[in-house]
Amino acid sequence: MLKKILAVLMLFSLVATVAPSVDQASAAGTSYLVKINSGTLNVRKTPSTSAGVVTKLSKGQEITVSSQSKGWAKITAKGKQGYVSSKFIAPKTNAAKKQLAVSNANYKAKAISVAKSNLGVKYLWAGYTPKGFDCSGLVNYSYGKSGISLPRTAAEMYTKGTKVTSYQPGDLLFYATSGGKKVTHVAIYIGNGQMIHSATSKGVSIASLNNSYWKNRFIGAKRI
Repeated sequence: MLKKILAVLMLFSLVATVAPSVDQASAAGTSYLVKINSGTLNVRKTPSTSAGVVTKLSKGQEITVSSQSKGWAKITAKGKQGYVSSKFIAPKTNAAKKQLAVSNANYKAKAISVAKSNLGVKYLWAGYTPKGFDCSGLVNYSYGKSGISLPRTAAEMYTKGTKVTSYQPGDLLFYATSGGKKVTHVAIYIGNGQMIHSATSKGVSIASLNNSYWKNRFIGAKRI
């Protein structure tokens, strides 16, 4: 009898040693999506908010989760490993991807709608209200009304999001109006080869991407 009890105890001990936790088993090698409302998600060196930042992830970015424990997920993204808060990620499912796509379309459509509602508002350097907008002020205000927080200047905005070469309505377009490669102007792509922006000459207005002035000063586009 004693031998049987010892054998059972040894079996349980072996299972406990080799079997991963429920969190680990369910998350190992699983594709997840970043689910944040705005800004970026910090990937930390260790599972702590005070740990150094390895890299930053954007909304909807796909990551691989190897384990989860105590509210933190060990992940791989952009070829780097680290930890993120589990509450800011969700399993990659068809439903999740569809919901994310709808959410993205909704806030971008609202940002465009807000910008269009301010057509004709005069250009005002450092302006960020309907009393007057500069280029980044219009973008910041329009996206802010749709629930997305963006940096204040065009150059800072250019450091966010994902670079794209095929544009969708709501993508941000960046220009170097002073020559060179320094970003000094930002606009919102609204589809059909057009953008809405606050220009010094016309205020909040719509322009063609093929306009020779803007085409020659184009730097790149970002998807937020």
